[in-house]
Amino acid sequence: MTALDVLVIGEPLVELSAASPLDIADTFSLSFSGDALNSAAAAAAAGARTSILTRVGDDEVSRRLLRYMQTLDIDTRHVIVGAEHTGAYLVGADPDGTRDFVYLRSDSAASRLSPSDLEAVSLPDVKVLLVSGITMAISESAGEAILRAVREVSAAGGRVIYDPNFRRRLTTVERAREAFAAIAPHCHLVLPSCPSDSTALLGTADPQHAAERALAWGAANVCVTQGADGVLFHDGTTATHIAPSPAPHVVDATGAGDVFAGTLAACLSRGPLGIEAITLAGAAAALSLQGQGGTGHLPTLSESRKHVASHHDAG
Repeated sequence: MTALDVLVIGEPLVELSAASPLDIADTFSLSFSGDALNSAAAAAAAGARTSILTRVGDDEVSRRLLRYMQTLDIDTRHVIVGAEHTGAYLVGADPDGTRDFVYLRSDSAASRLSPSDLEAVSLPDVKVLLVSGITMAISESAGEAILRAVREVSAAGGRVIYDPNFRRRLTTVERAREAFAAIAPHCHLVLPSCPSDSTALLGTADPQHAAERALAWGAANVCVTQGADGVLFHDGTTATHIAPSPAPHVVDATGAGDVFAGTLAACLSRGPLGIEAITLAGAAAALSLQGQGGTGHLPTLSESRKHVASHHDAG
């Protein structure tokens, strides 16, 4: 079996979006999103052989989701089809541009993920494993599967990336912090956002302090993402601020962080972690803002390189 460049474990979601607030919306568009799907799609767009391990339902919409993932060049051989429903969410837009979300993921198929589901994957052959705090939070068994996977991939010499992606609707601060602390020693890279993840889980809104605390938990490297303020990269010795790439045009910010993570995973499957890889991932995230939804625009590495070069030349 060919080794996987990137394996993502998590929950793809059915997306029902409306252009008006949810309390009055009556027309919705069907699409697919979720952090796992968005990051896997970004890794595949960046040229990595990417697979997703998840569970989905056995119904027409779930089959449509599988076909959609395949059009994004995501390997779906590790998707387990069962009787439970695929998770979903509704999103509506207020007149001021803010978005409201309602999640329908209780007892979803992906929440049934468990360590036994890992048997179908040759984890020692995975170059980069990308997981998130969202998957850790959807159920106890999914969290156990993630912990086992990160330990096995790390022990075999693969690289583990963890995005804490803290969501108050899914878990408590205490549980999310415990999950982060348990996974960090097995991680080549962690991606806490600042101030959202850092304040809740690391107790600080200061990027430098956040990086230092994640390193103290055992992570080998830290990228503290700061949105429009760029990224603070700490390799355990030196902290470097990496300026953001400008977005050519902003349509929707959904999934930009997932695109950053997925593109960075693809880069790590081919070479070392460093400023160049992080800069390319940042450029991909900026370019992704031109699309609607988490997979609306998925830049290739070539596009990201051109964007970085044009920004450098302009500067």
